Amino acid sequence: MIFIGQNNHGKSNVLSSILFFFGEINHQYLDFNGDAEELWVEIEFSEISEYENTTFKKYVSSSNKIKVRKTALKNGSFSYNGYVEEATEDWLKESKISDFKKREVAETLPLADFLPIKGAITIEQFKTAQNEYIIANIDDISFNYVLEESNFLGLKNVAKGSFGDLFFIPSVKNASDELNPRGNTLFSQLYSRVINKISEHNPQFKEAKEKIIQLTKILNKTNDDGEINEDRPKDLASLENLLDEELISWNTKIDIQISTPNVDDIFRVGANVSIDDGIKTDISRKGHGLQRALIFALIKAWSKVMKQDREALLNDKDSEGSTRKASKSTYFIFEEPELFLHPQAQRELFSSLVNLSKDESQVILCTHSSSFLDLKHHKSICIVKKENIENGTKVLQYVNDIFENSEEIKSFNLSYWINPERSELFFAKKVILVEGQTDKTILPFIAKRLNVFKYDYTIIDCGGKDSIHLYINLLNKFKIKYLVVYDKDNHIEKSTQKIADSNAKNIIIENAIDINFGKSIVLENDIEEEIGLRNSGGRNKAHKALSYVVSNEFVLSESLENKIKIIFG
Repeated sequence: MIFIGQNNHGKSNVLSSILFFFGEINHQYLDFNGDAEELWVEIEFSEISEYENTTFKKYVSSSNKIKVRKTALKNGSFSYNGYVEEATEDWLKESKISDFKKREVAETLPLADFLPIKGAITIEQFKTAQNEYIIANIDDISFNYVLEESNFLGLKNVAKGSFGDLFFIPSVKNASDELNPRGNTLFSQLYSRVINKISEHNPQFKEAKEKIIQLTKILNKTNDDGEINEDRPKDLASLENLLDEELISWNTKIDIQISTPNVDDIFRVGANVSIDDGIKTDISRKGHGLQRALIFALIKAWSKVMKQDREALLNDKDSEGSTRKASKSTYFIFEEPELFLHPQAQRELFSSLVNLSKDESQVILCTHSSSFLDLKHHKSICIVKKENIENGTKVLQYVNDIFENSEEIKSFNLSYWINPERSELFFAKKVILVEGQTDKTILPFIAKRLNVFKYDYTIIDCGGKDSIHLYINLLNKFKIKYLVVYDKDNHIEKSTQKIADSNAKNIIIENAIDINFGKSIVLENDIEEEIGLRNSGGRNKAHKALSYVVSNEFVLSESLENKIKIIFG
């Protein structure tokens, strides 16, 4: 998922909502809307795995989705509640069991055959009967999708990792923080895995661990069975006696006990990481680009490790009973991943993140760089807009196919491949579509002379008139404002047939325009004729046209001036 949009339109708010839901950040007083006493965020999980279907069975809808709400109150408390498909009949609702579980009432219900024959009916027995009846009569029961009153999974506080593991890389992050061998950093978790494996399989490590345990026992006053430890060093006893003498008036006794240290922690405390790129230093002394690259390297390494764990889990048939009630999903959230990376490195990183998302991980980006957009992944593009304060932030995706047939796809891909920087159209306040390079060169040049040029507009060279309607189609789907500039192509020297062909193409363009988002300006008959340049055919048309415009011969016509003011208006 790639969030893009203008500054201050709400991209960071969307990320903050996700981070709040997963417990990565806490809510604050100013997060509440005016005098509201509560706020909430709902997240819907789809493509539920078989394991998650079992773990969260109660919450899996008939469309194989799970929806959960996290609610926060101004007093600082919060809770999670899931949506459940609840039968419309009261006697099939879990929340109404106490109204129907008395035997004289229960035996009059259609689910009576699923209840025990004798004795008082417990809540669990009635709940079981409800479930068995629903399964047996699923096609004849109507359901409502409602928010449960009780806590999600019956827990007051859902564990932070219940919905999966989330890693957030903010726009500015000190790489040395992620190299800390302690805490919950990526490096700490990778390093801990290594230490754990060494602890399990390395005989020298096992021997050293046993010696530390034995040494700890020698230092204590009593041994494991409670008897006096005769091997205890006298220096410790002397220290205790010295302190006892100083506290004699308090009638106290000092007893120094040595707890067995966690040997794995000893190796974490002593771990330091340095980077050698010709000069060996701490990572904080390196450039921001290398620091950023290291963080991404840790993420990719962690992804590979988790893949190995998932594969091992699938091969371990006995592991199911011991797993915690939590999703095995993994989420990576990157805020402005392009920072400190040159354009080539940005494109390489984007390719790596696409591969990461294919490996059963969900990747969420918030970016201002067109290097992280690719129309092959147009369904991942999410435009965040805030037209005004009253309506607030809205998001727009287009999750269907943009083009109707394979020929359109092929044609668009060919024109797009020639100029991949066209992805910047998604960031533009308005897109100006032109036929070719000459238009793209001349129109902004004259606009700057007229002081009407706008930097938040993007000019797209469509690679010819035949491709313009494809770009119009794309912009319509994403509701991006645009203006089309195309040649009328009714030159005097052209044959009747060629003029008819040109007019047919012009009609295709006009029919494609959605007046809610776009309009057109027609050049008479092309940009060369508009600027008064004759005999401009052959190679280097754009250079010839620009050379003419900067020469003393060029006179800007009132007609072209008005058109350019409309184009950049």
